[in-house]
Amino acid sequence: MDLTKALLENDPFPDILGQEHAKQQLKSALLVNRHVLILGAPGIGKTTLAKNVASLLNKNFIRIQGSPDLTAEDLLGDIDPIKAMQYGPLDKRSFTPGKIFKADKGILFFDEVNRCPEKLQNALLQVLEEGKATLGSYTVDIPASFIFIGTMNPEDSSTEQLSDVFLDRCDVVYMGYPETVDIEKSIVVKKGEKKNVLFPEHVLTAAISFIHWLRKSEKLERKPSVRASLGLYERSQSNALLQQKKKVEMEHLRDAILSVLAHRIRLKPSVKYLQTPAEFIEDELKRFLHSHGKDAGDAP
Repeated sequence: MDLTKALLENDPFPDILGQEHAKQQLKSALLVNRHVLILGAPGIGKTTLAKNVASLLNKNFIRIQGSPDLTAEDLLGDIDPIKAMQYGPLDKRSFTPGKIFKADKGILFFDEVNRCPEKLQNALLQVLEEGKATLGSYTVDIPASFIFIGTMNPEDSSTEQLSDVFLDRCDVVYMGYPETVDIEKSIVVKKGEKKNVLFPEHVLTAAISFIHWLRKSEKLERKPSVRASLGLYERSQSNALLQQKKKVEMEHLRDAILSVLAHRIRLKPSVKYLQTPAEFIEDELKRFLHSHGKDAGDAP
């Protein structure tokens, strides 16, 4: 499909609900063939957005998962010693292409690019700029015309810093958490696994509203993602099924909260020595229920 025509459609990214500004910025970057780095917290749809681009353009989609264990040979490829003996070390046929070159004329999606070492980031630079790779004393010119879409969580301090020269080759698109409770409810209902039980609207609203309540807390260093919302949705249904109930009740939601949320948050250093994540969740749930009353699920 023609890129301009595809991007001018009403909603070329139908799997992403909300995030209108991020989608607009991505369309703008793609329209002029810019490489893109999507920044945002885990579980907000960065990978889904990248897959939407591949589907929209009907292009090959190659995914690389960022990891400290990745090597330049994994990405770029290497000289096969057997083939080098057969064809000669400088023959193109001696080179086994890596994942990057499999993305030719498609989408190269690099998830959590800042989890790979800086040396590996540098290995990408020449390919992004020139479409060829230099391996040791070999220069292997293999077509690598692709759209690069990388993702990273800027709040993850356990990863490598992206170099300035790498960032200079990309435009940045920022994604946040779902803007409203209603949008996140729609995401959960669309993406979550459904069991043969009724999930009343007021209970679902309470579940998602509590997630949004936690995200506003100044005590949290890591906030619950959309996966946490999906977890509450699915586990509440499971709890209802185990009790042979035909619909989800507030007690089923409450029984799922600690198991789903406690390990998905991180308290700030000033707080974590005063209470555990589980204690924090329990305290916040009490405050939330007291503040919201019937809106939090006491309705019949």
